[in-house]
Amino acid sequence: MRVIWHLLVFLKPYTLHMLGAFIAMLAASGLTLLAPFLVKLAIDGPILSGDLHGLNAIVLQLLAAFIGLYLASMAQRYLLSWVGQRMLADLRSALFRRLQELPLAYHDNHIVGVTISRVISDVGVINQLLSQGLITLTGDSLLLGGIIVVMLSLNAQLALVTFSIVPLIVLATMIFAHKAKLAFRKTRARNAHMIGDLAENLSGIRVIQAFANEEISSEKFDEVNGANRDAHVEAMSLSFVFLPTVEILGMVATGIVLLFGGLSVAQGSLTLGTVIAFLAYVNRFFLPVQELSQLYATMQTAMAGGERVINLLNTEPAIKDRPDARVMPPIKGRIEFRNVHFGYRESLPVLRDINLDIPAGAMVALVGPTGAGKTSIANLIARFYDVSEGSILIDGVDIREVEQRSMRAQMGLVSQDPFIFAGAIADNIRFGKPDATAEEVIAAGELANVAEFVRDLPHGYDTEIFEDGANLSVGQRQLISIARAILADPRVLIMDEATSSVDMVTEALIQDALRTLLSERSAIVIAHRLSTIVNADLICVVDDGRVHEMGTHTELLARRGLYYELYQRQFVDMAD
Repeated sequence: MRVIWHLLVFLKPYTLHMLGAFIAMLAASGLTLLAPFLVKLAIDGPILSGDLHGLNAIVLQLLAAFIGLYLASMAQRYLLSWVGQRMLADLRSALFRRLQELPLAYHDNHIVGVTISRVISDVGVINQLLSQGLITLTGDSLLLGGIIVVMLSLNAQLALVTFSIVPLIVLATMIFAHKAKLAFRKTRARNAHMIGDLAENLSGIRVIQAFANEEISSEKFDEVNGANRDAHVEAMSLSFVFLPTVEILGMVATGIVLLFGGLSVAQGSLTLGTVIAFLAYVNRFFLPVQELSQLYATMQTAMAGGERVINLLNTEPAIKDRPDARVMPPIKGRIEFRNVHFGYRESLPVLRDINLDIPAGAMVALVGPTGAGKTSIANLIARFYDVSEGSILIDGVDIREVEQRSMRAQMGLVSQDPFIFAGAIADNIRFGKPDATAEEVIAAGELANVAEFVRDLPHGYDTEIFEDGANLSVGQRQLISIARAILADPRVLIMDEATSSVDMVTEALIQDALRTLLSERSAIVIAHRLSTIVNADLICVVDDGRVHEMGTHTELLARRGLYYELYQRQFVDMAD
């Protein structure tokens, strides 16, 4: 009920449509109950008496009931499908918005494929429960109640004898319910695991093929897929046992009606029409029971997925704006770290006692061994994570006191492995400024040297890029990301080893584009090739989570410290 209560919020906008479906369901249930009763009236009345006109009248009523049942069922199905698809879209949109709000720490700790399973698979099953299951549950329950009332009104003694099998149905349902709850939770977990493994393998297909590990990956997926299959077979097996059990009990009930009803007809205490009506009602009695058992299976699947969906919807971002957060004023670019400590986990500190004062408009390079903490410093400036201790200020304002969107809107990022969206080159550049004109896009492309390769493409800036920029080189993707940053015109720019994965010719183009990008703005540059940051205003040497040295290139070389060792080692490697 906790899960259903949370999810019913998504049905609220469609209350009138659900009310219409409920009314159609009531009409369908009533007409379903009416048909056998009309047959009884026809047999006990006009058929036995030979009243042709009376028989015609009842037949017309029965025909009208069937037409009404058809129209009511059609209206119910249409309305439920209409509501279901809209609720499905709303729920997925809500999940997507929540995923956008959650910080990088959440996405770092959750497998992409499992998250996709929540948004696609789990939501789909939940939709079946909320849009159709609730109406089916109500309709079948009312139909069962109506059948019981009608049978008791027709002949209480025969009805009570027929209902003697109800305790067996209740017992079978309780056993099925207990086992199904566990089984269907297991199926959702296995399904999510399978989708996660699939997404991971597709993302890493290049590495898999490069190491000729296709067979090993296939065997691993077969194992996960087999576990998913076995879980579903186990869950479905419960239904395969339960449904025949209900059918057998239904046959027993039919036999009871034929035996006791036939004897009563022979003794003259019951009419033939009543017995035939009883047979029809008994048949209809077990159809809702079977539907409800199938609905229970759907409900268990939906609840297993619903728990995960609700947990995701209720996950509060670890980094969120304060209630009194204000809009970040136009950034000039002075950045201060005051006694900053940070760790992705409390037990594993990454940064210790970082103190920096970066002047507005300065280019600051972060250098040091792999794992020293350089990227963590850059991530803290953009507030992708919050500091464990201390504070970070931009223009004297603690970044925790301002709205994240207003701050990040004035920042730019050029990473080592730039992300390129599927679509036109122009749209990727425009991502930094969605309302930019075609002329502004082309101008940014010229400044970033994108035009060097775009002019050779058949459709220029309208050339379609494959997923993750698969039809572009690393350097071309990097130039597009620089053009994106130029167009956005950020006041603070973060660059994470932007030239570490390109050849010397492309590096020259990137360096030329970066000179344009870095002009008159604060820049935090994480550098792998020390030759690219010799002209930085300040170089910070980071090692083991601490800033060991600070100064210009010339000053640090003169000190013959860690920077000198790194520079000499790289210079020797280049000479070799």
